[in-house]
Amino acid sequence: MPAVLAAVEAGLISPQASYEEIESVRVHPVFASVYEWTGLEWGALVRDIYGPNPFRPVVFDPSWRTSTAVGLARSMDESHDFAAMPLLADALEDAGGDSPDVLAHCRGDGPHVRGCWVVDLVLGPS
Repeated sequence: MPAVLAAVEAGLISPQASYEEIESVRVHPVFASVYEWTGLEWGALVRDIYGPNPFRPVVFDPSWRTSTAVGLARSMDESHDFAAMPLLADALEDAGGDSPDVLAHCRGDGPHVRGCWVVDLVLGPS
């Protein structure tokens, strides 16, 4: 189950977690609010965190990290409100960003959660 693997990689549960521990992930703020709010499958959340294909990295040019793009990404990351994703797409395009995967993700329906792969790319390495 992709959600369990994501929870293990995020350090929320151990690889040897019991059924009860696995079910407790559903109430973790990273997963629960979006899962309950949208009723979407876990796979959609995993794709928001890991991208369209985790085996084919998306090329992201650091020159796309303008102050506008970084400010939008930081605001969404801190507030957990991702309504500005289309504006982030515009800011990245204005900076020369032309990645179809990045732009489609920003302009798509989501869901978007904290840990969104595009927001993390814009914010850069921690």
